[in-house]
Amino acid sequence: MQPLFSITHATVRLFNNTVFADLNFTINKGEHWAIVGESGSGKSALLQTIAGNLNAAGGVLHYHFFEDHINQHPDQKGYITHHKLIAMVEPRHHFRNLSNTTEFYYQQRYNSSDSEDALTVSEYLKSVKPLTDSNTYWSFEKITSVLKLESLKEKQLIKLSNGEGKRLRIAAALMKNPVLLLLDSPLTGLDIETRQEFNNIIAEIAASGITIVMATAPNELPDIITHVAVLQNGTVNWQGPKNKFETNFAALPPNTSIDKNEIKALLNLTPAATYDVIVSMKNVTIKYGKNVVLDNINWEVRPGDKWALLGHNGAGKSTLLSLVNGDNPQAYANDIVLFDRKRGSGESIWDIKQKTGFVSPELHQYFPTDSSCLQVIESGYYDTLGLFRPSNPKRAETALRWMKALEIDKYARVLLKNIPASAQRLCLLARALIKNPPLLIFDEPCQGMDTHQVQHFKALVDTICSLSNVTLIYVTHYRHEIPDSVDKVLKLEKGKVV
Repeated sequence: MQPLFSITHATVRLFNNTVFADLNFTINKGEHWAIVGESGSGKSALLQTIAGNLNAAGGVLHYHFFEDHINQHPDQKGYITHHKLIAMVEPRHHFRNLSNTTEFYYQQRYNSSDSEDALTVSEYLKSVKPLTDSNTYWSFEKITSVLKLESLKEKQLIKLSNGEGKRLRIAAALMKNPVLLLLDSPLTGLDIETRQEFNNIIAEIAASGITIVMATAPNELPDIITHVAVLQNGTVNWQGPKNKFETNFAALPPNTSIDKNEIKALLNLTPAATYDVIVSMKNVTIKYGKNVVLDNINWEVRPGDKWALLGHNGAGKSTLLSLVNGDNPQAYANDIVLFDRKRGSGESIWDIKQKTGFVSPELHQYFPTDSSCLQVIESGYYDTLGLFRPSNPKRAETALRWMKALEIDKYARVLLKNIPASAQRLCLLARALIKNPPLLIFDEPCQGMDTHQVQHFKALVDTICSLSNVTLIYVTHYRHEIPDSVDKVLKLEKGKVV
């Protein structure tokens, strides 16, 4: 076996924490690896270590493929490093606006004048240069065809759906024509159809000679994966060929109990307001230029209703939610009633947000990077993306109680950006619940959670629904993630109700 990359006896640290002690891991030529394990086991950290983004003290990281490359292209010696031959696709996007002054803010995609300050898909991809001139198998034309981006070429980055953004990040990585492609949870946020297409895409990438290493769920291994490594608490527990791997190797702890009395006590801290109608939409249409995103939508949500909102990536779900959540200014040009008041009758966006608890997969990206988890949760009282005032001791205490109820209190003083994706979701859930709003909007809340955490999250939602008359709108691509309390469905296809 010819090694492509190897780590031997390495200690890897992140800030003051040891992530891996005595780490040993080898990728041989012709192998494609899946890294599996429960949330927080170190999957992302292993990819970041391979990419050279984490500090490895002691031990040896050996980039054998780089030596091979320099032997074949001696003219590049001294001009490029091994980093140039690696591309990584992270769960979080790093798109910046055209003026390059700031990252996007959350409501920007719905404000047409502000979204003009974003690159289009075509402009963004063409700004990515191949790592070297020696191999450009993956051209702009080939990438946009394989990743089905042709119809999105002129779309601004900020207006991409979660799944579309994921495809674009993979496309940008391929524009570099790397030797090694690292994918961190590439399947989260993709609808079932796109996941099946992903299997073919990943096969084509592998066939082009690129080695793939991906962090993924144990039950979602693409066909081309040859080897699996199981992580647990920063240790490689098992590694070997895929045909010897069994999903119980990555077994998860049994479900934990939920303290119903504590949840009830927390919900009772703030009496819930009552309304006749939570949401009423009549013939609602939303357009951006010639592009119709929502087409003649009629929908009524009454107090205590529990809705699942379903549809493919790009079907219009996020835009529909932006109307309910007060983020979309086109609401004023439509017949929309929220919490018994017609939009445009004098209520502010803050009046709406005060009555809504919101969780989405992108939301955590918009918090200040110096926010601790406890501060993020306390900010739910003020509906701000960050705590921009001195902490209130009583409210901070309630925030900590919610953290304990959601089993994440160990992260109270840790920065939101430094905790596992699943724990970030639960922080945002606590932020949504802290003021006991009459409406909860959960947009793909289980992204990045392992099986145990999904079960716990669903049980928690069902508990909250059983203890209160809260109204719920729940978005997911997967039927198994829908809580039992949900009994109504609205399905969108290309902006229409089907």
